[in-house]
Amino acid sequence: MTISLIMITKNEENNLPACLDSVKGFVDEIIIVDGGSSDRTVEIAKSYGAQVSVRQFDSFTLQKGAALEKATKEWVLNLDADEFLSEELKKELLETEKNPKYDAYYLPSKNIFLGRKMEHSGLKGNYKIRFAKREGASYQGGKVHEVLMPRDKNSLGYLKNVINHTPYRDIRHYFEKFNIYTSLGAETMHERGKKFNPLQLLRPPFEFFKIYILRLAVLDGIQGFMWALFSSLYPAVKYAKLWELNKNK
Repeated sequence: MTISLIMITKNEENNLPACLDSVKGFVDEIIIVDGGSSDRTVEIAKSYGAQVSVRQFDSFTLQKGAALEKATKEWVLNLDADEFLSEELKKELLETEKNPKYDAYYLPSKNIFLGRKMEHSGLKGNYKIRFAKREGASYQGGKVHEVLMPRDKNSLGYLKNVINHTPYRDIRHYFEKFNIYTSLGAETMHERGKKFNPLQLLRPPFEFFKIYILRLAVLDGIQGFMWALFSSLYPAVKYAKLWELNKNK
């Protein structure tokens, strides 16, 4: 096998063991860039043989780029600490690595929200580029919404088996991440000269309708309702934080 796992972490002691167990014996090396964890994340990572370096977090793009630069194998696989591989996906990745048709591949994820596998809500079949030839690859984007791109940006394929994703331990953890992402989103817009639009504060009911009805979150039970409710607040909060940044300029 010639695969490097690359990952960024911060305070992931609860998630990391399941993730690293799922790649044990599957990847050649584990590269982790930690953002300054105060829990046992680094200790756990090293117990799995990971090469860990500490870097102050400034953006997802630069943080993951730092991990990519440390990889040495022919292929890189990017996972978050709250994700893990199925046996079916590992088999598909190995087959792809032996007979590649493209330089990089989109992988779908299966999201598990508050204990439920979300089949709707706009969460099913969420594809991101996670597997790529290392040489010439780079991370592109802003502080959020980073993208792993191969040297040939047109050489992109799709795999069918999913990454299992458990992004939130509980509702409190959801809003901890919500706060981080809305702040980073607002900072990115501010740096690009985006101005506050008060109409954005009226978006929550429309966003809720889009997610709960049009994206069928109604079929995902109480978790679908909470996902639609919480997610509908995201753009309004992000723009409220942009207003604050514009005001304090």
